[in-house]
Amino acid sequence: MARAGLTTERLTLAGAELADEVGFDQVTVSALARRFDVKVASLYSHLKNSQDLKTRIALLALEELADRAADALAGRAGKDALTALANVYRDYAREHPGRYAATQLRLDPQTAAASAGVRHAQMTRAILRGYDLTEPDQTHAVRLLGSVFHGYVTLELGGGFSHSAPDTQETWSRTMDALDALLRNWPAP
Repeated sequence: MARAGLTTERLTLAGAELADEVGFDQVTVSALARRFDVKVASLYSHLKNSQDLKTRIALLALEELADRAADALAGRAGKDALTALANVYRDYAREHPGRYAATQLRLDPQTAAASAGVRHAQMTRAILRGYDLTEPDQTHAVRLLGSVFHGYVTLELGGGFSHSAPDTQETWSRTMDALDALLRNWPAP
C-alpha cells in the first residue's frame, strides 16, 4: 500500500529539489527515501527505479523551461527574441542547477518525442525563421545556439569565468550580439 501523501508528482518535485541541492547525478530513490524518512521499498509503488525518477525530473525541468521560454518569447522577434530565449536558459540554470542538468538527460526516442523538448525546438525554429534560415541551415543553427547557451552556462556555473575581468554579463551580452550578427549573415554552403 502506498504511504499516505506520497504521489509520483510529489516525489518527482522533491527529486527535482534534491537535484538542485546536491546535484542531479546524486539523485537516487534511496536519497529520496531518506528525505521522506521512509523505506526505499515504499517508493517503488510510485517509481520504478532511480532512472525512472531521473527521467521524470528531466521531463519536469523541460516543461518548466519551455513554459518560461514561451512566456519570455511572446511578442518578441529577431535579436530581442534570441536574447530572451538565451536569458531564460541562463536564468533557469542559475536558479535550478540540478534541474538544468536534468534537461541534458538522454531520453529514449519515444519519451523525447512526447516531452517539452519538442516545444524548445519549435520555439528556437520560430526565432530562426525571423533570420530567414531554411533547412538544413535551421538545424545547424539550432545546434549552434544550443551548444553556445549550454556551453556558456555550464562554464559560468562551474566558475570558469570567475577568475578574470570583464564581468560575465558583459561577455554574455557580446555573445548575443555575435550570435545575432552570425544569424543575420549566415554563411552560404
